[in-house]
Amino acid sequence: MDKKRCFWVDLSSHDYVEYHDEEWGVPVYDDKKLYEMFLLETFQAGLSWITILKKRENFRKAFDEFEVETVANYQEEKIKALMLDTGIIRNRKKIVAAVKNSRIFMEIQKEYGSFSDFLWSFTNGEIIKNESDEFPVKTSLSDQVSKEMKRRGMAFTGSVTIYSYLQAVGVVNDHELSCFCRTKNVK
Repeated sequence: MDKKRCFWVDLSSHDYVEYHDEEWGVPVYDDKKLYEMFLLETFQAGLSWITILKKRENFRKAFDEFEVETVANYQEEKIKALMLDTGIIRNRKKIVAAVKNSRIFMEIQKEYGSFSDFLWSFTNGEIIKNESDEFPVKTSLSDQVSKEMKRRGMAFTGSVTIYSYLQAVGVVNDHELSCFCRTKNVK
């Protein structure tokens, strides 16, 4: 019997199915993984997730295995090189924002002890469960997190992008009520 998945999963895409089944909505507390997903989500802004997912390994190589400290220290020469990399999204504003956001990410780590502590502080460590099959594109929680990130100077962190990020890293459980993953990775 086939497993019931969320409506958005393209069953013809192995990568999408695997991402949904093994990663999307699983609570993340590791800063390295939170950073990777944050960087990818900011590049996804205005695009489809499958576009980013297909380029994920290219992003990993281009952005030094998602090492936040390395990315935070990128200079103009590296930005120019990234602009020539056909394996990633070559948007100069997003690349420059990735560098700046990485610096701010590290400032947050220093202030809170970890980015995870910062992010999960918005829900007091609790996973927010959507109790219906109507899914918003943003919420008051994503508005709040977005506002704080923007206040700190981060870019490409609008409420819709941040809500997508919160879903991806499991702060929000938006698996459909009938999806087999709904209760699979929840504490």
